[in-house]
Amino acid sequence: MSAETTISRRDIGELLMERGRITDRQLDLARHRQKRLNAPLHRVLVDLGYVTEDEAWRTLAASHGLEFVDLSQRAFTREELEAVPLKVILHFHTLPVGTDGDAVVLAFSEPPRQGDLANLRMLLNRRLKVVLTTPAAIQAVVKERFGLGAETVERLRDERGPGDASPDEVFDVPTGPQNAAVEATIADFVDQVVADAIRQRATDIHLEPYYSAIRLRYRIDGVLQTVPVPPGLRELHAAIVSRLKIMAGMNIAERRIPQDGRISLKTETEEYDIRVSVIPTKHGEGICLRVLGRHNLLLDLPQLGMEPEQERVVRELVQLPQGLVLLTGPTGSGKTTTLYAALAQANDEGRKIITIEDPVEYQLEGVAQIQVRDDIGLSFSAGLRSVLRHDPDVVLIGEIRDGETAEIAVRAALTGHLVLSTLHTNDSVSCVARLMEMRVEPFLVASSLVCSIAQRLAQRLCRQCMVPDETVPDTVRVEMAAALKLPPADVHAFRGAGCPECAGRGYRGRVAIYEFFNVSDNIADLIAPGVKTGQLRRAAKLEGWRSLREIGWSKVQQGIIGVSEQRRLTHRLFLGGEPGWLAGAPGQ
Repeated sequence: MSAETTISRRDIGELLMERGRITDRQLDLARHRQKRLNAPLHRVLVDLGYVTEDEAWRTLAASHGLEFVDLSQRAFTREELEAVPLKVILHFHTLPVGTDGDAVVLAFSEPPRQGDLANLRMLLNRRLKVVLTTPAAIQAVVKERFGLGAETVERLRDERGPGDASPDEVFDVPTGPQNAAVEATIADFVDQVVADAIRQRATDIHLEPYYSAIRLRYRIDGVLQTVPVPPGLRELHAAIVSRLKIMAGMNIAERRIPQDGRISLKTETEEYDIRVSVIPTKHGEGICLRVLGRHNLLLDLPQLGMEPEQERVVRELVQLPQGLVLLTGPTGSGKTTTLYAALAQANDEGRKIITIEDPVEYQLEGVAQIQVRDDIGLSFSAGLRSVLRHDPDVVLIGEIRDGETAEIAVRAALTGHLVLSTLHTNDSVSCVARLMEMRVEPFLVASSLVCSIAQRLAQRLCRQCMVPDETVPDTVRVEMAAALKLPPADVHAFRGAGCPECAGRGYRGRVAIYEFFNVSDNIADLIAPGVKTGQLRRAAKLEGWRSLREIGWSKVQQGIIGVSEQRRLTHRLFLGGEPGWLAGAPGQ
């Protein structure tokens, strides 16, 4: 419809009730909240979870007699977006979506006021046709085509005034009252980046400077994804770094050496700890922000991805009076999260628990936590000696990095302490060889090590768009069948087709795959100088040990992960195995 047409409006709440989307009770609660917050009814209904954003805005369009357009599958051309100046798009929260005769069609996220339409007609010198779409759709297009925080960067350019900066003459924010508006705008941009990353459930934010550009990337479900940023952000990089340094309590004047800091952040629903790392690079300081959500501590062992039998073993392990339990895997495989989930099972009034970590990633109630400080001599080994004099029952060591720490941990496990820690090895069985490489005596390893757990983090298939995978090769199907002890015809695999819930990726969230190596008496007898990992693996296999790859196939069969993800995570382990260690595997 044209902007000049008079509309007969209907109440959105009544329309939703007529369509059976909400009840009388829900509408009454929404109206009460609307009056209290002075917010539009359609937004309140979405915030309360009574209707989806798409349903609310479609009904809003109908109540105003406007056409609703779905922008999720629409590809915008450069010519279409250039029909309206960027400042107009950002200020009025609108997008040009085509023409209708001599009128330009503008999609709004809210029905526009008549005064705004009059101003737009004067600015564009065109007739207008108004349609409606969701705020999320407009935000997605603006972010994709103009970059995250485009509105903030445009506002900053206006506040700074005319002038260009070369890539080598980056703009920094001097302190002082006269620069308060500029500082606030930089702060807004930083807040936008962090909020956007949290909304997308990113675990890391990378801000990387290059000669003429800045690259912003989020690590989502273990994979780095590039985020579009506005043109010209390069000249603001130093100001953004300074803002983050101030938030993290760093020295903003020092730009020659790496620095580390921490930011505590609280949203309406969650609390977050953000670990900030700054390193000097050729074209400026690079920043990595690790987002640690304190809600992760509430994860139960089954939520992490443990099989029922594995969960039972962990619950038994954390109740042991003494022994060494190790988690192994590469950086970023979720070892710390699993350790904390296990520690939560051991945390009771009758036990003293002390941790020594670098850094302390999560704060646990009822647990004494020590932060490693190598600069003042508080290393893992030095801290561990002091911890053992503090009468603990359970000790968590963030990581065994050297032989001294390994030997102290092993001896602590032999003298009445339950010791939990992490170690970098490819699989669970290799930890025996790794400890002996650290010059821990084989008889000490055999006497102290109770269990080694290897883990990997896999991308979880999106439950909304998961469909059967009909492209599984016959060789994979045969291997799956052998690992699961099923006929090949009974094995199943799934894939993510892609949907709005998972941003078209087919994956949403992550799940851990675990491999348990329990050191029985028979295996302990084998741990001697010169013992081969393959020998231990074969002995463990006879006692029911299952490899990461075999466990991964069960996750594929359950529809939790896809075949490609399973092969990506365990391919190297599979190739590195001894002949015959994976029962039934093709070519073994």
